[in-house]
Amino acid sequence: MEPDELHNLEKSISYQFINPDLPAEALRHSSFVNEQTTIGLRDNERFEFLGDAVLNLVIGNLLMEKYPDLREGDLSRMRANLVNESTLASIARTVELGKFIQLGRGEIQTHGQDKNSILADAFEALIAAIYLDNGFEAAFAFIAGRFQTRLSSIIHSSSNHDYKSRLQELAQFTCKSTPQYKIIKESGPDHDKVFNVRLTIQGLNAEGRGKSKKSAEQDAARQALELLELEE
Repeated sequence: MEPDELHNLEKSISYQFINPDLPAEALRHSSFVNEQTTIGLRDNERFEFLGDAVLNLVIGNLLMEKYPDLREGDLSRMRANLVNESTLASIARTVELGKFIQLGRGEIQTHGQDKNSILADAFEALIAAIYLDNGFEAAFAFIAGRFQTRLSSIIHSSSNHDYKSRLQELAQFTCKSTPQYKIIKESGPDHDKVFNVRLTIQGLNAEGRGKSKKSAEQDAARQALELLELEE
């Protein structure tokens, strides 16, 4: 990373690095590395792994401090809402992180600098760079500053989610899988049908019942959340 580019990055994120090699690696996408002949040049995937862990720890800490009366399940759901890909990409855009990411020619042509996945991964890698550069307190301050407003509003938005959305968010966060819904029974006359739906996810099964497919799915999701002890 050139000195002028590093200066612009530091100005954009309001953090000055001690070791300039760290942000360079954090913003080096695998597509760029694959096109280089330099031996030992590493992409940002290892930093992304570490940054994800630091981010989850900090957000968990902040949520526990801000909402001391909430249960573990609610805190997990709120954290999942805060650290999802679209949110991280949105924060990355506020500091124009995309223009600092080194990409391969193919990714540049397909506007990789504005893809949610690349931005979110780079943001997590940047957190790792700050953590490695100056310790946990520096990373904590950086994350807290970027999530302050979202931490205040997350409880309101989370309380309005339906059961299916809540289960979907939790599933993506904890086991990287998606709940599957299947109609197993229809009963009653056409004008007054009742639907039974089975929900399956990672070995967990729950059945819901309702006057429509959607309401039956919601009921199944509610019961799944109860089984996971995440219902409020």
